[in-house]
Amino acid sequence: MSALRWGVVTAGTLSHDFVCAVSTLPNSDHKVVAVAAQGLENAQKFAELHGIPVFYGSYEALAKDSRVDIVYIGTVSNVHYDVARMMLDFGKHVLCDKPLCINEGQTKGLLSYARERKLFCVEAIWSRFFPSYNHVRERIRKGDLGPVRQVTIELGFPISKVERIRMKHLGGGTVLDLGVNNIQLALWAFGEFPDQIAAEGILNEENVDTETDVELHFPCGGKATIKTSGEVNLSNTAIVTGTRGSIKLFDFWCPVELTDMDGTVRSYPLPNSKIECIQKNRVGMRYQVDDCRKRILAGDLESQVVPHADSLAIARVQDEIRKQIGIVMAEDYMYKP
Repeated sequence: MSALRWGVVTAGTLSHDFVCAVSTLPNSDHKVVAVAAQGLENAQKFAELHGIPVFYGSYEALAKDSRVDIVYIGTVSNVHYDVARMMLDFGKHVLCDKPLCINEGQTKGLLSYARERKLFCVEAIWSRFFPSYNHVRERIRKGDLGPVRQVTIELGFPISKVERIRMKHLGGGTVLDLGVNNIQLALWAFGEFPDQIAAEGILNEENVDTETDVELHFPCGGKATIKTSGEVNLSNTAIVTGTRGSIKLFDFWCPVELTDMDGTVRSYPLPNSKIECIQKNRVGMRYQVDDCRKRILAGDLESQVVPHADSLAIARVQDEIRKQIGIVMAEDYMYKP
């Protein structure tokens, strides 16, 4: 296979950083060949900035472009399902921003459809591909940490007035926007699904959450304590504790630094991109991008690091949290698990 040819859906901040991340990988392996936005002018400006040869004013036009192998979807959450389905309809592999869908029903439907079409589809939980996650994974696998018993995770920024967070019809709330990061790490660290979930939250006038406090209890006897906030900055750390010690990840959703069991600080610096990313450490998306190529070359339909079962489990936990704190989305009536 020659270079994997990427199409990018939307010309916003997230897509900008995605293309910057791709630019750090060899041209022989990855090329961004097209971008689409809801508006031709936005797509053209984006294409000119990043040196992308083709731009479109609609998502469907990109979907029909036979020169595109795989699409990165960086839209707001409420349209992930529809846009991803469209791309699959036209034979495109899919890497979609998290959360993959609004609820478990949508997630199950999308992943099943991708399998029917024999196309690769993965939720962009790029955190798991960082070298720092690999370090923690190896510590757990080798038994250095001992059985995991406690995971403590905080993620918060003053973003509750941002439209995608504030508005229900856009898939708003911190459960979906921020909480996916916390939940995925907790499930990943314990390697099992919780048998008890307890959640509290504060809702805005749109009846979506601005803050949550969640406990996940696992069959092994361990517990994850999760906090999200769209009101204030939190520590944005994750501490994974086993019977023999703990590891602390800083900026855990994109960590380039951790404190190891013995107190040693380990750093995993990222390369510089040709154009600077807007958000912290997003050039680290390169690790998942490269994994997509490896999996597609191998003929796989899912990632080994973020398998379909994990995306379904994350969605199921999010659904239960929203249920407990009183958040009902329109999609909950339309798509059942």
